[in-house]
Amino acid sequence: MDGSKDSDSSNLDSLKTYREKRNFGITTEPQPSGKTTGSIGQIFVVQKHSSRSLHYDLRLEVEGVLKSFAVPKGPSMNPRDKRLAIETEDHPLEYATFQGTIPEGQYGAGIVMIWDSGSYQNMSKKDGKDIPISQALENGHAAFWLEGKKLSGGFALTRTKRGWILVKMRDEMADSSRDILKESPGPVL
Repeated sequence: MDGSKDSDSSNLDSLKTYREKRNFGITTEPQPSGKTTGSIGQIFVVQKHSSRSLHYDLRLEVEGVLKSFAVPKGPSMNPRDKRLAIETEDHPLEYATFQGTIPEGQYGAGIVMIWDSGSYQNMSKKDGKDIPISQALENGHAAFWLEGKKLSGGFALTRTKRGWILVKMRDEMADSSRDILKESPGPVL
């Protein structure tokens, strides 16, 4: 078996929970294709999700899947704001372009829209050396630079006892006077 097939098989395993929570005969959400090709570089997407409660789902492309975090208060451009980020199941890469209505009675029922999207650069280090974002997340601290239509600059995810915290780094893109969620509530696509 070649490496790409192993990778595809491994990604399908990481999507097991995603598949188990959905009835693809009813939901409009994408089924995992099992293919890890088609993406160039590292993508991110933030989806505004009106389900039981409004929240924002941050998704980072990592090793052929979208690592996913529900951010109840949404991202902020203010470095003083520490946003709770709840790790959820991995999503397939196809989910990066999904927006629409998840039917009543289905997991996550409600409206999903693409609030922001773009690419990201991994900035994670350990002992002064670059480490893969997958290892950084496993270690409990990942730093990355977003190049989105709304979000840009450095951000960090740090694991705590209660979950994860998403923070905007202090850089030239930080702006404590802006409320990006109120300024730009609509979709980017």
